[in-house]
Amino acid sequence: MSAPTHTRPPQATRGGVDIRLPWWALALPVLAFVTLLLLILNPAEAHAAADEPALAPLLEWLRQLTAR
Repeated sequence: MSAPTHTRPPQATRGGVDIRLPWWALALPVLAFVTLLLLILNPAEAHAAADEPALAPLLEWLRQLTAR
């Protein structure tokens, strides 16, 4: 049995491409960009900066694990 084929609507084949994005497809990247830009402009608000890097304990643990 053959499957039915779907054809494009006539208005889509007349030369113009009609693609519509949902509102969040543009809003989310803009929000992420603005958030990162604000963190760059005011690094004091970025509370991730600490006295000791978070990677140091992990590397020390891996060194001890491989030394055994």
